[in-house]
Amino acid sequence: MNRIEQSLSMHNSNGKDPKKLLSIYFTAGYPNLNDTSQVIKQLQASGVDMIEIGLPFSDPLADGPTIQASSTKALNNGMTTEILFDQLKSIRDEVSIPLLIMGYFNPILQYGIEAFCKKCSETGIDGLIIPDLPVDVFHKEYLPIFEKYGLYNVFLITPQTTDERIKYIDTISKGFIYMVSSASTTGAKNSFDQDQQQYFQRIKNLSLKTPQIVGFGISNHETFEQATRHANGAIIGSAFVKFLKEHSLEEIPRFVDNILVDPN
Repeated sequence: MNRIEQSLSMHNSNGKDPKKLLSIYFTAGYPNLNDTSQVIKQLQASGVDMIEIGLPFSDPLADGPTIQASSTKALNNGMTTEILFDQLKSIRDEVSIPLLIMGYFNPILQYGIEAFCKKCSETGIDGLIIPDLPVDVFHKEYLPIFEKYGLYNVFLITPQTTDERIKYIDTISKGFIYMVSSASTTGAKNSFDQDQQQYFQRIKNLSLKTPQIVGFGISNHETFEQATRHANGAIIGSAFVKFLKEHSLEEIPRFVDNILVDPN
């Protein structure tokens, strides 16, 4: 069984009060080129359930200023797809939680779709999140390659995605659906407004077969609780990347505690 599915099954096995999954995104090669594996190990040790490793790209359209800046810094540090795979080659000796690579389609296409998927499989990557790869194109052209290498491809939905489209995505999804909390770019917020709460409820009412994890705008315990009220988990990116800019890697457990532990 794919580790993503395993982790979600474990979280849902608590009966009436399943534990909500916490996934953290960070940019590979940030803040320093060789920090990637250390960040991953620290996150696992801190109790994070899943990690999304950002493959930096020069034109990250869906990302807000914090993640864009981290991507630029990582590229300036010398990060490449090949270096990332090299950094991850023995990561499975020490890390057991699910790992996904989140990146734009262009660098993956340049590397070669099958070559990229093969390398992911060899290094123990469980899935990919490619925001600019349309679900229909994936379904028609690339699904067999992903299945060959045991990789899940995670699709994004937004408040603007129609119910019909969401149901189509649900039929071909594995692992989870990435539920984008708003139509804007990524970025930390202090709370979710009523429209977003209604959107979370709308998705819940569709009774999808695939678990949903909320991303964009989660930065603290309150937004984590709000986001997971109607979903299986939440993803934190910008707030963690900002934390990495301002603190040492040894302080990562403090960041995770602030998300998971109610300050009151």
